[in-house]
Amino acid sequence: MFEPGAKVVCTDGKFSEAQKKVLGELPIEGATYTVRDIVPGVQWGGQETVAVYLSEITGITNNHGIERGWDCRRFRELDILPPEKLSNKKGELIPA
Repeated sequence: MFEPGAKVVCTDGKFSEAQKKVLGELPIEGATYTVRDIVPGVQWGGQETVAVYLSEITGITNNHGIERGWDCRRFRELDILPPEKLSNKKGELIPA
């Protein structure tokens, strides 16, 4: 699971037309985001899930004044290599 501050990439940017009308700004598939918080959530169909708040997108609020988050399954954490693993002395990339 993600921690606040983690860098994630959106792996599922597909939303129904109804969701697009209600949710405002949407995460874009392939785009990188920063996790602001992890909260209990409810999917569009009513099932409970874990939701993330993103630093780059402030979700709209529901009728109770609670910000809508994004289902955590729409994201994966970025694999970030330490600088010493990024290149060798010749400046070539080192395979992971």
